Amino acid sequence: MAASEDAQQAPGSLFAQPWWLDAVAPGCWGEVAVEQDGRTVARMPYVLRRRFGLRLMAMPLLTASLGPAFAPQQGKYATRLARQHGLMETLLERLPAFDYFQQSFHHSVTNWLPFYWQGFSQTTRYTYVLDDLTDLDAVWSGTRDSVRRAIRKARKRVAVRDDLGLNTFLELNRKTFARQNMSLPYSPELVARLDAACAERGCRRMLFAEDPEGRVHASVFLVWDRHAAFYLMGGADTELRGSGAFSLLLWEAIQHAAGVSASFDFEGSMLQPVERFFSSFGARQTPYSQLRKVNSVALRAALSAGPLASRLGRNLFGRS
Repeated sequence: MAASEDAQQAPGSLFAQPWWLDAVAPGCWGEVAVEQDGRTVARMPYVLRRRFGLRLMAMPLLTASLGPAFAPQQGKYATRLARQHGLMETLLERLPAFDYFQQSFHHSVTNWLPFYWQGFSQTTRYTYVLDDLTDLDAVWSGTRDSVRRAIRKARKRVAVRDDLGLNTFLELNRKTFARQNMSLPYSPELVARLDAACAERGCRRMLFAEDPEGRVHASVFLVWDRHAAFYLMGGADTELRGSGAFSLLLWEAIQHAAGVSASFDFEGSMLQPVERFFSSFGARQTPYSQLRKVNSVALRAALSAGPLASRLGRNLFGRS
């Protein structure tokens, strides 16, 4: 069922667009929706995979948020809230059966009470958002002194360009994970699909910082719709991290975002060093909800089994 323009364009909807989901979860996604008077007033995309006999409804990789989206509503607050509760209950009734559910809701969705009533649990997580990009001087003033110093230093050492291509980006992205003794959590094929889909729609830009010797210090991957631009991925050369290039690229990304979108979302992290870096750009700490429910008794027991849970999660959700 196709979503209406109103429901499609709810904040955070970039990640819920059919073309995005075709790229990150081909053949695995669907949606439930509610129609009234011939228009879609609520929708909720989901990704459903079957592994080891289990029906897993979880977040696709490289996707910041899903959850319910609603067309604008009129009337008194109490009326709108009751209507939203009813729409959420209908969406939940229409979800296919699952053994495991986990979704991150966009931060604009602050009401998850009908999910609580149906036995879902919630964890508050955080992203960092620059809400207003109309005055970049004010945004610049809001950054920490250390960020401004790093950007000024980087400008003397590197040039910013956007024409080095996906292979160069993935090489730097891979180095970032290798520094943490990790492999890429997603496949290059998935990134290539997503890159092609975004490029076709003119909603992505890769930025690179290159020095006069031709060494690429860092890169960032930016995506956007009219509501928000998102820092989706990034990478840096471990041996060149002290140049300030990554800070420079994020500032360049913010400036680009100001011309195409209303806000800039660093797409959050609960890791302390990453949080410290993102918040240093003056972005507002913004809570969002992660919803979870385990219907399988055996899976619930396995996921609570300490170190086994982490290994099980990797086996179940893997790379796509």
